[in-house]
Amino acid sequence: MKNKYLDLVEQSFDFPQEEFKVVDNELYFHEVPLMDIIKQYGTPLKISYLPKISSQIQKAKILFNVAMAKVDYQGDYNYAYCTKSSHFSFVLEEALKNEIHLETSSAFDIPIIENLVERGLYDKEHYIICNGFKRPQYIEFILGLINNGFSNTIPMLDNIFELDKYEAGLNGKMKIGIRIASEEEPKFDFYTSRLGIRYNDILPYYIDKIQNNPKFELKMLHFFINTGIKDTAYYWNELQKSVSVYCDLKKICPELTALNIGGGFPIKSSLDFTYDFEYMAEEIIAQIKSVCERNEVPEPDIFTEFGSFTVGESGAVLFSIIDQKRQNDRENWNMIDSSFMNTLPDTWATNQKFILLAVNNWDAEYERVFLGGLTCDSEDYYNNEGHTNAVFLPKFNDKEPQYIGMFHTGAYQEAIGGYGGIQHCLIPAPKHVLIDLDENDEITTKLFSKEQSYKSMLKILGY
Repeated sequence: MKNKYLDLVEQSFDFPQEEFKVVDNELYFHEVPLMDIIKQYGTPLKISYLPKISSQIQKAKILFNVAMAKVDYQGDYNYAYCTKSSHFSFVLEEALKNEIHLETSSAFDIPIIENLVERGLYDKEHYIICNGFKRPQYIEFILGLINNGFSNTIPMLDNIFELDKYEAGLNGKMKIGIRIASEEEPKFDFYTSRLGIRYNDILPYYIDKIQNNPKFELKMLHFFINTGIKDTAYYWNELQKSVSVYCDLKKICPELTALNIGGGFPIKSSLDFTYDFEYMAEEIIAQIKSVCERNEVPEPDIFTEFGSFTVGESGAVLFSIIDQKRQNDRENWNMIDSSFMNTLPDTWATNQKFILLAVNNWDAEYERVFLGGLTCDSEDYYNNEGHTNAVFLPKFNDKEPQYIGMFHTGAYQEAIGGYGGIQHCLIPAPKHVLIDLDENDEITTKLFSKEQSYKSMLKILGY
């Protein structure tokens, strides 16, 4: 009878997979033996496997460049990283090894970029795409970049009043972009995105405010789909509409050369994840080329802004099961040594699913469990995975430690969870370890941050 945890995983999925395998009943993540990491650093523990960041960027570059070559596409492909997905220095340092551009969303992104430039990690000639609704300090910092020679800094106009805010502080000429207020999916709470300028307003706005203004040069049109790049009628319809707007503008604005298709490729949130990246890249390029040919305008340079896709699959969180509580005849609650609400807030805030796997004891029998966090909040739990309405783990044994991992957690969790601050029930933030490969492809580890201390919490709280 096949009732071991390993049997369950192998029967449910095509396993092992690219980033996961089991050796001697212990899980490896990108060839990293996780039990060795746990023995060295303990749990709870966040880890970041840095080489995955570069491999994701190179994957997208290959996909789009091959797609362009297949249809003789005349524009260039440009990869931009959305810093809001993770602002950590180790993420930017790894990403910038791959000749990419950056997208910002608030004022404090700008000093980060200036720091990278001072350290020789980023070039003034690279693109800086500035999105978001811009308050005075953000405007001031953008103007500071442009006036100091960052010639490819492009603020994306989010509303029809933003342009006037640049004119007074501008020393010379600046490039700008316009963000389209794309329509949201029919099931969304509202119909049109709060971000950007409406489709029908863009052309008259350009003619009235930009066309004859010597201080501004429209270089980029940007559209963003909140749900990401998906093979749906909704996505293709919005893409076609946006390319049509680009063509209408290009006919009267020869300096317009770039289309930013916004949104992002998805990341793997279950072991049964399927997504045809090659088809999607080829179809996007083919459709853009087709619309441009019908309108007899040159194809634009393509920009993508990938955030979660860049950094999400590099991250993981490792926990210990510290005890099991049997609450009634049907519920076995495995208690972790941290909190889902604090450490992985997307599981609570947006019901996000991550890949959940046991780290050890793959030869043990499995059982259905509920996972509980340490806070006193009834919402601090994890009870189902992306592929099934349940959680299965090796059967609890109080004489054998059990460790589990939540994988592909590298995007947004620290920012949403309030990294370095006060979190629910004062549960401390875990240690964070960086995993890399040296010049001989040997695994190296580095402690990025210690577990949060009670003294740092008291200081924040004013004690």
